Amino acid sequence: MVQVCLNGSRGAADGAAVPLSPEELAGSAAEAVAAGAVAAGAVAAGATDVHVHPKTPCGRDSLSPRVVAATVGAIRARVPVPVGVTTGAWAEPDPAARVARIRSWTVLPDHASVNWHEPGAERVAAALLERGVGVEAGLWSGTDGADRFARSPLGPKVLRVLAEVTETDPDGAPDSARALLSGLGVQLPPAPAAGSARAGGRPPRPVLLHGEDGGAWPVLRLAGRLGLATRAGLEDTLFLPDGRRARSNAELVAAALVQWRSAREG
Repeated sequence: MVQVCLNGSRGAADGAAVPLSPEELAGSAAEAVAAGAVAAGAVAAGATDVHVHPKTPCGRDSLSPRVVAATVGAIRARVPVPVGVTTGAWAEPDPAARVARIRSWTVLPDHASVNWHEPGAERVAAALLERGVGVEAGLWSGTDGADRFARSPLGPKVLRVLAEVTETDPDGAPDSARALLSGLGVQLPPAPAAGSARAGGRPPRPVLLHGEDGGAWPVLRLAGRLGLATRAGLEDTLFLPDGRRARSNAELVAAALVQWRSAREG
């Protein structure tokens, strides 16, 4: 699985390629889903999942029901794949207010990411599960998120684990990724079940491994070698593997499919 991460915390200052409005996000998602068909023929259909940060007209991340509904609705009208949103604390710092926002959503995403190191993460995850929204457990390197998650009774209920490598040095990021996976207690199974993980004796949960900025491509290639799901898009990097600035999310997804498959094939 290659998820496309359309925009993240980036804004207009990061260049015209970054989609911000619901219409721009929907168009970018549609291009990214179609990109893999060009790059991989019948082998893959492109991005098979979407992660997005809904934004206000001024470019601020928002959990507002109006903003979430407009963004999710616009993307769903253009692509036939699951659509997920962020619940990052930067969008709504107060955990109680974050939970209230989720309970007020009028259009539900298919899933939402919850950063387990953030205050109120379990309350946010519980609110999502109560509404039937899948939870992506965001476990960042360099935080206590993995330790908290290991103790959480909600662990077996999450849709998948997002192993998020925050080390941006391209040489150090793969080692940081391996340390994060090791800290999660991940035991990689043999094919064909690649992409699942068993931690702490719990039932297998899918793991999506990704990096950011300078670490994005080295970590993506590591995900390919390990047979793990990954993601690509302007949230994680503005540049292609050869250093050229990416013109779109679609260009990044097409490159990601080639890089992942090449690493997988060895």
